[in-house]
Amino acid sequence: MNTTVSVDALSKVFYDEARGEVKAVNAVSFACLAGEIFGLLGANGAGKTTTLRMLSTVLAPSSGTAAIMGHDVGTAPEAVRRCLGFYSASTALYPRLTGRETLDFFARVNGYPAGEVRARVDALIARFGIAEYADTLVHKLSQGMKQKIAIARTIAHDPPVIIFDEPTVGLDVLNALELQQIIADLREAGKTVLLSTHIMSEAEKLCDRIAIIHRGELHACAPLADLRASTGKHYLEDIFVQVVRGLSEPGFKD
Repeated sequence: MNTTVSVDALSKVFYDEARGEVKAVNAVSFACLAGEIFGLLGANGAGKTTTLRMLSTVLAPSSGTAAIMGHDVGTAPEAVRRCLGFYSASTALYPRLTGRETLDFFARVNGYPAGEVRARVDALIARFGIAEYADTLVHKLSQGMKQKIAIARTIAHDPPVIIFDEPTVGLDVLNALELQQIIADLREAGKTVLLSTHIMSEAEKLCDRIAIIHRGELHACAPLADLRASTGKHYLEDIFVQVVRGLSEPGFKD
């Protein structure tokens, strides 16, 4: 399979008046493939969101390199954004647009073929089950409805690489399961999905490979079966705890 995301010694340093230099991400390296769901797990403050923001060009790396579909995040940010969809729980929507207008706008602004935008928007409305409120202004919608539109807008331009940062936060069980199916369908369509989640069962269910980041460094990167073999633990929650506490066997780091 083709490598779609490559990350090499990527680092991000912030400067805090109280703490001085803070290494939020320290020399992280990994690669993702087409048709793969790549999970990035870490506690709050571990560096996963900072890593994803660098990949999406929201933050500039302090050092190291990263590329999306061969486009360097530092030197070709516009090309990166054209082939990338990025969703986070803090993603905002324009309140005075309807859901339909939102999807139309983001498809067009990200270069989806103009003559195919209407059909694309209709397909997304049907796939996400938002027909009944697609023509309602966003600011009048519930938080759950807004979230579904925000996720649909992430893939409006049909990008080959999609980043989901905690996509099921705030969703009820049925909507979370529906989104999990959508993520699985994206993999089947050959997309690369980077998934950050706190929900271990979600990662177990969806991810082809799982990377564990702690204090800005990558401590494991492997399929779940390999992580189980390396740690002697079955459940991802137990694997995660063992890795971040430094109790794994020598050579466990990827």
